[in-house]
Amino acid sequence: MNIFILSLSEYIYSTKRIFDEAKKRGHNIKIIDHTKCTIKLSGGKKAIYYKGKNIVNDADAIIPRIGASVTKHGAAIVREFELNTIYSTASASGILISQNKAQSLQILNQKNIPIPDTLFSINPDDIGEQINLLGGTPVIIKLQEGTQGKGVMLAESNQSAKSIIETLYSTNTSILLQEFIKESKSEDIRVFVIGNKIISAMKRTGLKDDFRSNIHLGGKGSLVSLSEEEKQMAIQATQHLELPIAGVDLIRSKRGSLLLEVNSTPGLQGIEAYTKVNIAKEIITYLESTCL
Repeated sequence: MNIFILSLSEYIYSTKRIFDEAKKRGHNIKIIDHTKCTIKLSGGKKAIYYKGKNIVNDADAIIPRIGASVTKHGAAIVREFELNTIYSTASASGILISQNKAQSLQILNQKNIPIPDTLFSINPDDIGEQINLLGGTPVIIKLQEGTQGKGVMLAESNQSAKSIIETLYSTNTSILLQEFIKESKSEDIRVFVIGNKIISAMKRTGLKDDFRSNIHLGGKGSLVSLSEEEKQMAIQATQHLELPIAGVDLIRSKRGSLLLEVNSTPGLQGIEAYTKVNIAKEIITYLESTCL
């Protein structure tokens, strides 16, 4: 099978792991830097140029590893492959929606997936009311586009919340506010879903003085058992966002587990290390069962 990984670099851990596993299983796999791809639209014909060659017909399947900084262009490349009936492990629409926290949470809330109480506004005149709608401080302030815990802030008082929100509003930065789940104790759960199946899951625990649990920020991982409700929540979220392969983040609260976000480009390094599951191999075997 001819497979393209759309990735900024061959040296990224997750990209290299997927590449190596595909090679082991005898596939012809290439790493394509999507930021160096050019789409040409002309006379109804489809073309994606990479290093001077039209590659739109050269793959049987693509594995997008699209970062937040190049979401729109990356999704456009994925869409052009999709329009040429090339299978993608993440749909263009799913990538765009998952990278926008507000849009993805709107969809999941409409589908009755439990989420933390969330609000978003661009009105700087009613910040106090916004905080009250979440039950007061502390509150979580998130940039609507951001990954790996970046752009996530904890405001512990009305004054600090007002200061942060006013600053972000003044720069036209899109944000959302969420209730702070105190009982989570800087812990969340990353669930890796492939083809409507739970492949692995780990609990992530943040550093002592950091409410964020992301591994990239120094958090630690450990094995965790999921309830049936959590399993179904994770699978349904990937279905609603059209992401056959995704990382789903959950948090446990007094009123049950809540979904934080769905990541269309989940990293493999932390979860493979802590769970000992060969996720890269699982991705390739999923492609084999889907495309061959």
